[in-house]
Amino acid sequence: MRTEREQRLIDTVAWVRIEGGRILCARPRGKDVFYIPGGKREGAETDLETLLREIDEELTVALLPDTVTHVGTYEAAIPDALVRMACYTADYTGTLAASSEIDEIAWFTYADRPQVPPVDQLLFDDLRQAGLISY
Repeated sequence: MRTEREQRLIDTVAWVRIEGGRILCARPRGKDVFYIPGGKREGAETDLETLLREIDEELTVALLPDTVTHVGTYEAAIPDALVRMACYTADYTGTLAASSEIDEIAWFTYADRPQVPPVDQLLFDDLRQAGLISY
């Protein structure tokens, strides 16, 4: 059994896209849970490099690097690991569409919070408190 100090870290980045009081979420192929789009870094990638790659792969759009802004980093424990999610907003070019990795994209309100993992729920809480997503 690992101690808290030895707990496995799942280090991710996520794209926070809000339109009309709803936040963009994606359900990966073969999963039942929706997530804020993004993913894990590969090798020595920076947050920006990871974010640009993951969003291109998942949603077939290109984020505009000069518009990327950090909005917060969240951490939540799950069985056997700690998930850290660095969240960024950014403008994009292209048309949002689910890629071969993604089964479905959806626009969620705060009422949809139970459909996302614990770390995403922390982001939902902050966005709701700031009045950025609707109930």
